[in-house]
Amino acid sequence: MSRRLEDLRPDVREKCEALLKAADAEGIDLLVTCTFRSHAEQAALYAQGRTAPGRIVTNAKPGQSKHNNLDGNAPASLAFDVVPLKDGKPVWGTAGVEGELWRRVGELGEAVGLEWAGRWKRMREFPHFQV
Repeated sequence: MSRRLEDLRPDVREKCEALLKAADAEGIDLLVTCTFRSHAEQAALYAQGRTAPGRIVTNAKPGQSKHNNLDGNAPASLAFDVVPLKDGKPVWGTAGVEGELWRRVGELGEAVGLEWAGRWKRMREFPHFQV
């Protein structure tokens, strides 16, 4: 699994950088936690909660996730995940004040032209942004 912005398709990388800059301008520190994910890594995530221990975290099989290499070339992810940091620690909670922080991050991502999975009806994923 990669966190490298270089593993994003160039237009997605530009939008990611714009989100990071917009968040920074509002005093929100964001950490990119995932850009590209191999098919093997996607398979392991898909198995979680199905054939492997843990809760279900994705409905995307290998090759279906926008984190995967969809065109068969070098990594060119169409998606990335972030987490806001507070005092250097990740904020994973999505209720109350933490939820307001996530909603603001989502709005900033949408403002730069990204789709925010925090608005999805099924499998809502606050950290996930894609084109």
